[in-house]
Amino acid sequence: MDKRRTAIVVAAALALIALTPHPTADIRIETHDIADVAPRRFQAAVDLGVMAVKVLVTWSAEVATR
Repeated sequence: MDKRRTAIVVAAALALIALTPHPTADIRIETHDIADVAPRRFQAAVDLGVMAVKVLVTWSAEVATR
């Protein structure tokens, strides 16, 4: 009976850990012109299970060619 109770407690603890949201870093570098209706963009995300990082970089094509 002790092993069963321990297994239930461990399973419940693992379920709680799995359900909690992990920290996420959201980095946005928006350098596009507000009047630009279709800015260029680069977007990447890495999720390691323990934490996640999201990166978004936008720029205007007209500004880049000047």
